[in-house]
Amino acid sequence: MKKIMVTGALGQIGSELITKLQKEYGENNVLSTDIRKPEKPVTGPFEILDVTDSKRMHGVAKEFGADTMMHMAALLSAKAESNPLFAWNLNMGGLMNSLEVSRELGMQFFTPSSIGAFGPSTPKVDTPQDTLQRPTTMYGVNKVAGELLCDYYFTRFGLDTRGVRFPGLISYVAQPGGGTTDYAVDIYYKALEEGKYESFIAEGTRMDMMYMPDALQAIVDLMEADPAKLIHRNAFNVTAMSFEPGEIAASIQKHLPEFNISYDVDPVRQAIADSWPDSIDPSAAVAEWGFKTTYDLDSMTADMLEKLRTKLQIS
Repeated sequence: MKKIMVTGALGQIGSELITKLQKEYGENNVLSTDIRKPEKPVTGPFEILDVTDSKRMHGVAKEFGADTMMHMAALLSAKAESNPLFAWNLNMGGLMNSLEVSRELGMQFFTPSSIGAFGPSTPKVDTPQDTLQRPTTMYGVNKVAGELLCDYYFTRFGLDTRGVRFPGLISYVAQPGGGTTDYAVDIYYKALEEGKYESFIAEGTRMDMMYMPDALQAIVDLMEADPAKLIHRNAFNVTAMSFEPGEIAASIQKHLPEFNISYDVDPVRQAIADSWPDSIDPSAAVAEWGFKTTYDLDSMTADMLEKLRTKLQIS
């Protein structure tokens, strides 16, 4: 990777990914694109781009001289359920355009999948890399179709496609963006600001999670991996930890003993969470490109609280 174009660069992952890439590859070698204007100035080159506009996408990528496309633009799980037709048109139309532009210009390609690609009939504990995938959400349907499309573009056209299945991602930088796992971000804000949190996910509901620094490193490591060693190429299971709301609350209480959690379950997001695995098996990623993580629940909690105190100006 030398010249990298990122779609959805103002989203939860994209906003931090561009910073990571600029540090690794140089500020002017990372082109950020998004459908909306940034609320505050961004470093490096930036272009307004609607990913459903294939002609504009091709022109922007060609003019920049991109050799790598990182397609991050997507509507997340809860928002996709509220508007499934829009989700299909954006998620699948944008992906098809980015794959086609990458094929036409000979670029390396990355896009993330998700644990949302699994469904209620998938084994819930230590979910294998290769297993039954019958999701019951539009977001999940999009992700399964996307995984298959990326495999197709590799086998049919030789496009160097790569991707991971992310679990819930936790970050102090970007606000929650409409995902089912967003409670695991919001809980830290509420812990510092209010000393309590009302969870929309039910007690005892386990989901896989990862701290954003580990997620960003995983992207870079996979993209830099020797292609000859990649058997799966796309949709690698990755994870760092699996917990339920009470466990993250207990981790926070080690720093804020008065913090308490209550529950007011959102049926839509709970149904989505219930359809996902409790834990997934990342052994294929470990074996094929050396996937590893740094943070567990307690080390992530300590870092989140420290960083959010600074961000929120809380002593």
